[in-house]
Amino acid sequence: MIEEPSIAILPGDGIGPEVMDEAVALLKDIEEYDPSFSCEMTSFLWDSNYYLENGRMMPEDGLDQLRSFDAILFGAMGAAHVPDDVTVWEFIMPIRKNFQQYINYRPVKKLRGIQSPLINSDAVDFVIIRENAEGEYSNSGGKLYEYTEEAVAIQNTIMTEKGIKRAAQFAFEQAREKGVKLTNATKSNAVIHTMKFWDEVVERVSKEYKDVHYEKVYIDALAALFVQKPQSFGVVFASNLFGDILSDLGSALVGGLGVSPSANINPTGEFPSMFEPVHGSAPDIAGKGIANPMAQIWSTALMLEHLGRSDLHQLIINAIVKALAEGFKTKDLGGDHSTTEMGAAIRKYVVKQLQGAVV
Repeated sequence: MIEEPSIAILPGDGIGPEVMDEAVALLKDIEEYDPSFSCEMTSFLWDSNYYLENGRMMPEDGLDQLRSFDAILFGAMGAAHVPDDVTVWEFIMPIRKNFQQYINYRPVKKLRGIQSPLINSDAVDFVIIRENAEGEYSNSGGKLYEYTEEAVAIQNTIMTEKGIKRAAQFAFEQAREKGVKLTNATKSNAVIHTMKFWDEVVERVSKEYKDVHYEKVYIDALAALFVQKPQSFGVVFASNLFGDILSDLGSALVGGLGVSPSANINPTGEFPSMFEPVHGSAPDIAGKGIANPMAQIWSTALMLEHLGRSDLHQLIINAIVKALAEGFKTKDLGGDHSTTEMGAAIRKYVVKQLQGAVV
């Protein structure tokens, strides 16, 4: 457990600042009512407007400024006046890659009170662990003869023994800790070089975890099983692209991106990990006060768990469930509560638990 962790706050664009306000308010309430917890928060207003004014997404020493923090709490990034590849490759990717956040952690958990497109969804509770540093999202490739009939584009998938092994070990550790099976998402029957190599490394790692039930499932069949038998999964381990797609499918099964948290983790602790909702900046509803803050608050809970406070993580999940049970829902969930009303309801139930009340 880190004593008085330092947290970098990056609100970002669109609804990012609105949902971040609720997360920061929650952390302040926890500080007030839990004498064992305190943190130091520093905000950085690096967003798309910063890019327009400065021609870059963050200062030249931006990564050096963030490096000293224990964790990064991120809102959302993206605006119509800045290309998406700029916000991704000049902001999000540099943070993930330079801080070796090679694990993307996505809970897929059905909460009571949130409607799912599935008939039998209440038992859905698994985790997707995605290799987050290389694979299909490696910035390697290029174009030849652009804008001609002979144009060629090449995007290289880069997978390394070290990269696959360290991510697989993290996934197997999670499966062992949770007492669930690990499912390897692959396509080695068709992608015969990189995905066969992926399988070989994962299977070697599996020999170190003989107490963990291990299975290999092709990605196309796995996508179907997510819909047909989502209750059968415990930990799903996937490459960068496969994990990206499966994670959003998982979110759709349990209520949508608006309720889905994520963590970009550096397991060694050498660099800060980053915690963010996955719903994006949603510029169409920015400033209307109707954005759902649940994913940002849940991401904050994941951050606290990473910092050694699993107890606070559970308090926040309990509070979210209680708020939903009491009928607090934003418009995206079929309710009419505002961003601040939803955030306040969750904070109320967190404080009640900290005061010893049962919720």
